[in-house]
Amino acid sequence: MSHYSKIETQIVDKDSLLKALCDLGYTDIEDNATAQFLYGYKGDRRPEEAEVIIRRKYISEVSNDIGFKLTPQGTYEAIVSEYDQQLLGSDWIGKVCQGYAEHAVVSKLASQGFSVADKQIDPVTKKVHLVLRRS
Repeated sequence: MSHYSKIETQIVDKDSLLKALCDLGYTDIEDNATAQFLYGYKGDRRPEEAEVIIRRKYISEVSNDIGFKLTPQGTYEAIVSEYDQQLLGSDWIGKVCQGYAEHAVVSKLASQGFSVADKQIDPVTKKVHLVLRRS
């Protein structure tokens, strides 16, 4: 049985989180109003629960579910097994957070009348540069 790690994030907006996960290729994501149990690679129910869940069958044949649990502080913590952290790479949660930040900024600025005019990704640093224009 793989041990789950809980990773603190600054993610607060579920919609932006879901969009970031979709950008990474996860299209079958559970978005639950209340936390649901996660399951291990053998189909065993684990004590960990989360509202946003990528079920193991969408990761790999021997993966565990990955979850994002809403904390009392209003942030989502990632719940990822040690095995899946190795499988997905040490930068996976960073990619999720970077995608989240981009979607959260674009959403916030859209509500203020801005739209994305251009988007560039630095090939070396992988930083995203957005050019915004007032709509």
